[in-house]
Amino acid sequence: MDCLSKEERHIAMSHIRSKDTKPEKQVRSALFRAGFRFRICDKRYPGKPDILFPRYYAVVFINGCFWHAHEHCKYFSFPKSNTAFWQKKFNRNKERDAQNIHYYQEQCWRVCLVWECAIRGRHSRQKIEKVTDMIIKWLEEPDESFLEIRG
Repeated sequence: MDCLSKEERHIAMSHIRSKDTKPEKQVRSALFRAGFRFRICDKRYPGKPDILFPRYYAVVFINGCFWHAHEHCKYFSFPKSNTAFWQKKFNRNKERDAQNIHYYQEQCWRVCLVWECAIRGRHSRQKIEKVTDMIIKWLEEPDESFLEIRG
């Protein structure tokens, strides 16, 4: 049962943005402090990667656990109302994510997928530093083409 009216829910959902989210800003800030330069949400690239490193041929996607239906995650729970809509939406998001990852791998780009749960919660500063260190190590060691960072 939704505790908000239909109009209140509409207003709340309309304020959710797809770029410049808090997790994205935190990771970008840490990478910038570490001396890395990058592009953000570049429309010229499929899926508009959250962080793009042209020099390293690498992209970083920072996925919200709810919007990308991160299974077995404490930050994802399936909505109890309008389930058909949400199931369809989550499936489309997952398919689009998989297509984007596949595209970049076919083009010999490296892909890093960071889940929100990896940097959220207690001790988030330490988590962000840990994730940043993992990304830096991944960028500097071009052996791995795909890196997924979960909480």
